[in-house]
Amino acid sequence: MTRVLVTELEYAKAEKIFSASSSECGLECLPVSKEEHELAAAVRSQGAAHVIVGVDPFVGALYEALPTGGVIARFGVGHDGIDKECATAHGLFCTNTPGTLDNSVAEHAIALLLAAARNLPDQVAEVRAGTWMPKVGVELRGKTLAIIGCGAIGQQVGHIARAGFGMRVTGCERDQESIRRLPAEAPFEEVTTEFSEAVANADFVSLHIPSTSATRHFMDATRLALLPKKAWLVNTARGAVVDEAALFDALHSGLIAGAALDVFEAEPYTPSAPDRDLRTLSNVILTPHIGSSTAEACERMARSALQNILHAEQAQFSSMNLLNPKVLT
Repeated sequence: MTRVLVTELEYAKAEKIFSASSSECGLECLPVSKEEHELAAAVRSQGAAHVIVGVDPFVGALYEALPTGGVIARFGVGHDGIDKECATAHGLFCTNTPGTLDNSVAEHAIALLLAAARNLPDQVAEVRAGTWMPKVGVELRGKTLAIIGCGAIGQQVGHIARAGFGMRVTGCERDQESIRRLPAEAPFEEVTTEFSEAVANADFVSLHIPSTSATRHFMDATRLALLPKKAWLVNTARGAVVDEAALFDALHSGLIAGAALDVFEAEPYTPSAPDRDLRTLSNVILTPHIGSSTAEACERMARSALQNILHAEQAQFSSMNLLNPKVLT
């Protein structure tokens, strides 16, 4: 039976699926540490052919440990923690699970919008503390939501905002070709390649762009200054796309109204500088990277990751969600 090692957090999120994998699909899944050297050692000692991993970065030892033809299956969509070039050089397949978490992340982005609009964290904390100081919030109906990155998750957020709350939705894409590829039913009133145009009158700005070298600190001091003073920044994408020091300054100075963040450059969250701790600001809502953490999404991600491994075992490479197609050549 083919042995698959699954990092402990991901195993716990879908234990029912992983524990049943031996009888259902002939793959024996075992939970292991996410620390790369421990994971690599377990690959060797357990004779594992494949691994399923979370968001953590893997930089060297894992690629050396896995056998040629092995799979590094990402339990999720973002894959910036996997070195695709290194994997390719070692003859390893890298996969992810597109489409499995769109609903969960989109719903969490909307939850953050609602929390910001109605001051929920502060109101909950005050009631728990025994005080009763209701604050006046705002309705989402009629407000403008700018979505930066109009892929599947961005579109889903837009559909919920527009159909469910009557919001006006604008979009920002990287180029005209990306705009032309958007489906006719996309929820945007307008889509532009100009960031300043997309956010010009936004009440909320929601980020849905991948983390790459080109998008690192995409939301820097310059772009933050383009947001209206009333705007809240929502990030359920990747922490690295936001310059957290610049964001702290913008929030502390009142340049923008607030920020609701589910992802951070260092996780668990560590301030980019000791004097710029986002946790000290009252106009910040923080959640611990739970956008995709629903029972339904975790089950879909587990099944998709296992299916990618089965496709590799059966040499059905065209059916894989392959991130490094160059490995085939």
